[in-house]
Amino acid sequence: MPRGSCHDLTGILLDDGLYPILHVSDGGKWRLDISGSFRHLLGHKVRVQGTRSEFDMLDVDRIERS
Repeated sequence: MPRGSCHDLTGILLDDGLYPILHVSDGGKWRLDISGSFRHLLGHKVRVQGTRSEFDMLDVDRIERS
């Protein structure tokens, strides 16, 4: 996957220090660069739309409970 590609993912949002982590069903993990409030979504299944900015990092455009 090239950098800058758009992604629409669903998984469990977990806290992992500086960046929250999205665990997806295929076993993958994405670090999320989120601006704004997201703590109320920790531990829940969420849908994330964003743009890949690093190997395992998504710049989040939208996040919502799934």
